[in-house]
Amino acid sequence: MTNEKLPSYGGQALIEGILMRGKYNLAAAFRDPNGDIIIEKEKLTGIYTSKIGKVPFLRGLVVLWDALGLGTKYLTISANIQSEEDEKIEGASLYISLGISLAIGIGIFFVGPAAISHLLKNLFDWSSLVSNLVEGIIRLILIIAYIWGVGKIPDIKRVFMYHGAEHKTINAYEAGSELTPEKVKSYSCVHTRCGTAFLLTLVVLSIIVFSLFGDLTLFWRLISRILLIPLLAGISYEYLKWTSNHIDSKFVNFIIKPNLALQKLTTSEPDLSMLEVSIKAFNALIEMENESN
Repeated sequence: MTNEKLPSYGGQALIEGILMRGKYNLAAAFRDPNGDIIIEKEKLTGIYTSKIGKVPFLRGLVVLWDALGLGTKYLTISANIQSEEDEKIEGASLYISLGISLAIGIGIFFVGPAAISHLLKNLFDWSSLVSNLVEGIIRLILIIAYIWGVGKIPDIKRVFMYHGAEHKTINAYEAGSELTPEKVKSYSCVHTRCGTAFLLTLVVLSIIVFSLFGDLTLFWRLISRILLIPLLAGISYEYLKWTSNHIDSKFVNFIIKPNLALQKLTTSEPDLSMLEVSIKAFNALIEMENESN
């Protein structure tokens, strides 16, 4: 469904909102508690305008920043819009929360499986290859179980519905459709450039790469898992970019099936009001992008 002649736009679901990112700008739309739609706009700077964004394998770092930097920033903005004045998260508390969340995520999904498999290796006298493969399988199971579990929480389920709205809007745009809620609703909730696909690719790639490692001490095993995250992110990004540019290939369509299947856990059918928010965000982005060209 991807049209190579069109710019590649991406986005992220927020709390009662959508973030859309282009080459030069981003726009986010939120539905506030009164039912009104609020638009936030921002020009992209820093890593987005640096040479890193054009260097193969290094440009995957932009995707990481999307999730950890801009993504968290606008997720917090969306949460604050839905909160009372005295419940808003900002300033030092925001950065502390971000740091703690990042540490917990790396601990659970990267350090944790490495420590468990190292313990099992010593317990059952496994080879390094078996131990590393088990580590990867544990990591994959943890991530899928986590996504499935949080998807049962009502508030997160609504975020997943907005995620579906984001995909539908971009799919409709790439198909040349009129961007109205009624038209956009007929399009798919999955997309080849989704962050969920990036996550699954990163995890599967980590299984392959770490399985090649020899017998490491527990300390170096844990350190290597943390230090190699940027490298794995870079390779994962290039893989997704390649598959997205060759989506008409039967082989590519076959190998991306797991990525699209996992998106079934992180996207749900949105209602028309959610699609309205997504379209507002996308149209605001397009307007800014046209002015920047």
